[in-house]
Amino acid sequence: MRIKSCLLVAAFIAGMSGNLMAYEDIQHHPKCKYSGMDREKFAHSRILVVYDDGSSVGTGSLRCASIDLAINFTRKVKSMKAGDYKTKNLIDAGKAYWVIGGKVKGVMTKNPKWAFEKKEDAQAFINENGGTLTSFDTALKTTYNDMMSDTSYLHDMMKGMKGNNGGHGDSHHGH
Repeated sequence: MRIKSCLLVAAFIAGMSGNLMAYEDIQHHPKCKYSGMDREKFAHSRILVVYDDGSSVGTGSLRCASIDLAINFTRKVKSMKAGDYKTKNLIDAGKAYWVIGGKVKGVMTKNPKWAFEKKEDAQAFINENGGTLTSFDTALKTTYNDMMSDTSYLHDMMKGMKGNNGGHGDSHHGH
């Protein structure tokens, strides 16, 4: 019985440490640099950009990551990871299966973009919610193309949210 209890405790600790490792980026970047969004709450849409100098930026969405990439265009990106919509684990953004559009409300955009590690998960999402399966390059280009309309959309949303934490942090509205 004692061995069984020790094994259960060890399994619990191993499971917890796996979660802590999976979300280590959130410990370093708890809020999005640009929107102020809680990256743990939006783990399914978060992005982690690591530059070749070792510095990193954590954002809550592909839109905010694209802002950082544009501002830092002279810096070389070492890696870019995205939150898997289904598992919330960070995955290689370039290798992910991206879904653009669909009926699930986007994060910082009217035109949602979601990353999936597995093609079958992306296809299941599309079957249930609509959208188009695409590559990371297309998702990023679409993000830049959507920037002007999304900025207007977010300004309008924030006007309607006066007094609700300024539209950042814990609010789900518009994110």
